[in-house]
Amino acid sequence: MSYIPNISNYATKLAGVLAYMVQYGCITHCVLEYVGDFVICTGPSMEPTIYSNDILLTEHITPRFQRIKKGDIIIAKSPSNPQIHVCKRVTGMPGDKVLVGFSSKVVPRGHVWLEGDNRSNSADSRIYGPVPQGLICARALCRVWPPKEIKMLTHKKGQVIVR
Repeated sequence: MSYIPNISNYATKLAGVLAYMVQYGCITHCVLEYVGDFVICTGPSMEPTIYSNDILLTEHITPRFQRIKKGDIIIAKSPSNPQIHVCKRVTGMPGDKVLVGFSSKVVPRGHVWLEGDNRSNSADSRIYGPVPQGLICARALCRVWPPKEIKMLTHKKGQVIVR
């Protein structure tokens, strides 16, 4: 009989802990979904700016309000396979003429032109064409891993420089 109050006490404590977990889980989800998160980049397409397995801090606010600029490094759903994401640089905005081989194309309204910094080893808009702005998920702010390579990704006169 003396165990019944203890079980009730544990159940009350457990319910309190679960309530905090749900509360902070919801807050964490909202922050990661709507404010920003961390992304692990794989592949050589953004070298030498970003190497495979570098971790970037990204923000989601700029893409939601369509404030992406030429020179931004962005994370987007791949137009050729929406199950994966790509990390590329915006090199053309709507209305811009971009050079593709020996011809030029105009980036249509509501689209951007994406290219990797490692042009010889990048599947980008030169292959799959202009990318709808709605596929852009995040803008890269800084590299946070590896620790010796922590660097801000900032704009200077329309181009991104690594500090």
